[in-house]
Amino acid sequence: MPRALVVGCSDTALTDGERRFLADADPLGVILFARNVADPAQVRALVAEIRSVLGRDDAPILIDQEGGRVQRLGPPHWRAVPAPARFGELAATGFAGAVSAAQLNARVMAAELADLGITVACTPVLDVPAPDGHAVIGDRALARDPNTAGELGAAVCTGLLRGGVLPVIKHLPGHGRARADSHVALPSVAADAAALAAHDFEPFARNAEAPWGMTGHVLYTAWDSANPATTSAAVIRSVIRAQIGFDGVLVSDDLEMGALAGDLRDRAEAAIGAGCDAVLQCSGALDAMERAAEGTPMLGDAAARRVADAEARRRAACDGGVEPVTARARLAALLGEPG
Repeated sequence: MPRALVVGCSDTALTDGERRFLADADPLGVILFARNVADPAQVRALVAEIRSVLGRDDAPILIDQEGGRVQRLGPPHWRAVPAPARFGELAATGFAGAVSAAQLNARVMAAELADLGITVACTPVLDVPAPDGHAVIGDRALARDPNTAGELGAAVCTGLLRGGVLPVIKHLPGHGRARADSHVALPSVAADAAALAAHDFEPFARNAEAPWGMTGHVLYTAWDSANPATTSAAVIRSVIRAQIGFDGVLVSDDLEMGALAGDLRDRAEAAIGAGCDAVLQCSGALDAMERAAEGTPMLGDAAARRVADAEARRRAACDGGVEPVTARARLAALLGEPG
C-alpha cells in the first residue's frame, strides 16, 4: 500500500536523494511544476523514471493545468490554454456553446497530458468568486454564477476523463469568499451555513461524483472556528463528504502554504486525521518531503478503494483520442478566435 502523500520533485530529472526517498517512502504519486518541464521528451522520461522507481505503472502523476495564470505546460511545446473564466464569459452569450467549448478544451488538454504520461489534472476550479474575495482565485474560476460554474465544471470533468485524465475539483468546499490568499495567510469565512450551501457549495455538489478533489485552506466558522477545511474533521465529514456528497479521493492543498500552522509533520498528521485521503507537499525540497512523510501513514482502506476506483474509471472512460488539428480548429471557432 503506498503512502498517503503526493510530493513534488526539484528539477527536470530525479536526483539520487529523490530516488532513494521515492523508493523508501513509497508516496502515492508525484506532482509536476514548471521547474520539472523542459520539453515533451524530457517530461515523458521523468514520468517514466518516477513510476519505475515507485514500481507502480499506475502511480498518479499530477499537474496544475488550469489555463491562464496557472498552467505548467505552455508554449513553445504546448498551446496556451485559455483562462477558465473565458468559458464563463462565453456562457453569457451562449450557454450550450460555452459548455461544448469547455469540454473540448479539456479533451484537448487531456490529449496533451496523456501523451506525457500525466494522469491527473488539478482542475477545474469550482470556487465562486465573491465581489470582495481575494484575487488569488479571480479568473482561475469558471464563473461567478454557481449554476454556470457547476455545469462548466462538469464539462471539464467529462472532457478530461474522455481523454484518460482524472480531474481534481477544487478547492473544497469553496474558496471564493476568502479575503486572503491562503498561500500567505489563513482566510476566514464567516458566512452562515445556509448561505454557503445555497451558493458556494452548489458547483461542488453538481460535481460530487468527480474522482478526485482538493481541499481549500480556509476557515469556515459556521462549522469550525479553529481549523481550516484541510484539517477540520467537522468540515470534511459534515460538509465535503455528507452535505456535498463527495466520495472521491480527497487530497489536501499544498501543506507548505502559509494558511496552515505547525511543522510539516504536524500538518500532515492533522490533515489525514481530519479525513483527507492524502496530502500534497509541493516544494521539491528533500528535507520537506521527508518531514511530511513522517506524519503520513500508508493509505487507509477507504482511501485505497477511492484511488483504485478513480483509476478504473479513468481507464474505462478513455475514448481513444482526438485529432488535434481538427479539435483545436473547432475549439477556436467556439471561442471566436482565429483558427
